[in-house]
Amino acid sequence: MIDMKPPLTHKVPQHIAIIMDGNGRWAQSRGEPRVHGHRSGAQRVREVVEAAGQQGVKVLTLYAFSEENWQRPIEEVHALFSLLVSYLREEIERLHENGVQLCSIGAIEKLPEDCQQWLRVVEERTRSNQGLKLVLALSYSSRTDILRAVRGIAAAVKEGTLDEQSIGEATINSYLSTNLLPEPDLLIRTSGEQRLSNFLLWEMAYTEFYFTKVHWPDFSRADLEAALSDYAERERRFGSIHPQ
Repeated sequence: MIDMKPPLTHKVPQHIAIIMDGNGRWAQSRGEPRVHGHRSGAQRVREVVEAAGQQGVKVLTLYAFSEENWQRPIEEVHALFSLLVSYLREEIERLHENGVQLCSIGAIEKLPEDCQQWLRVVEERTRSNQGLKLVLALSYSSRTDILRAVRGIAAAVKEGTLDEQSIGEATINSYLSTNLLPEPDLLIRTSGEQRLSNFLLWEMAYTEFYFTKVHWPDFSRADLEAALSDYAERERRFGSIHPQ
C-alpha cells in the first residue's frame, strides 16, 4: 500500500484531465532519444495517479495516445505501446490494492493485440474498485467521438427509436464514450503548449484550464498540488453571476 498524505484543505476538482506533453522535447534537451522521455513519462504517471487519489480526485483522465499520434515514426509508436503494456503489467496489483479502477476510451480496437489484452485484464481486475477512476484515452479523437455520436443519434431517429424533437445535450452526452464520466473540472497541460489538441472538446465547455511549462517527465506531486491550489482560487460561475 502507498503512504497516505493528508488531502489539501481546499476544494478539489472531481475530474482532472491531463494532456501529458513534452516527453520528446525533455529527452532531446538531454541528448537522449525521444523514447527515453516516454519511458520517464510513464514512470511519472504512477506518482500523479497516487497523488490525485490521495487528494480526493474522483476521476483522472490521461491523454495517452491521440488518433493523430499514429502519424509519428513507427519505431516511436511501437515503443509507446510497449511502454503501455509494461505499465499495465507492472501496475495491475498496485492499482487494485489502492482501489483504482482503470478504464479506457478511444479506438481501442486499433491498438496492438497485446495492448488490448492487457487493458482487458486490468479493467477486469479493477472493475469493482471504488477509489480513483483512471481513464486512459488511447487512439482517441474528440471529433471522431462526436461524429460517432451524431451517426448513432441519426440512426436512432431513422429507426424510430428516438424522437428528433427530444434531442438535447443529455442525448449527445449519452452517445459519447465519456457518457459515464462527469465533465472535467480542471484540464492540465504540461510543456508550455496552450491548446486542446482534439481532447474532450464537447466535455470541456466549462472546464478550468491550467498550463505549465514543466515537461511531463518532470511533473511532480508538488506540481499537481500547485495546479490544485490554483484551481481552488477560481470562481466557477458557469455563465451566472454567482460562483458555484
